[in-house]
Amino acid sequence: SPRAIASIAYHASLQSYGVVGLAPKNLVDGLTQVVVKDPTHGIEVTYDGENIIIDVYIVIEYGTRIKSVAKSVCNTVRFHVEKALGMPVRNVNVHVQNLRVSDLD
Repeated sequence: SPRAIASIAYHASLQSYGVVGLAPKNLVDGLTQVVVKDPTHGIEVTYDGENIIIDVYIVIEYGTRIKSVAKSVCNTVRFHVEKALGMPVRNVNVHVQNLRVSDLD
C-alpha cells in the first residue's frame, strides 16, 4: 500500500546525512500534521499498480551541500523501498523545503 511505502521512505530519509527532518508539502498538510500525528509526514507516494513514484519533502542542515544531501536521500529511499518490496521504484523526487541552522558557534 502507498502508506507502507511512505513509512519505509520516511525512515530511510531520516537516516540520510544532512537531513534534520521532513516538512509538509504545503500549508494545509502542515496544519493537518499539527492536529493528527502522521508517521508518513513529508512523504507522498503515487502507485498506479505498476509504477512507484515517491516525493520526499526534507529540511536539511545549513552548511551541508544541498545537491549531495538530495542525491543521498534519493539513493537511500530508492534502495530501502526496493529492498523491502522487491519492486523497482520509477522516481524519487526530493524537495528541499527548508534549511535549519542548529548551532551558530
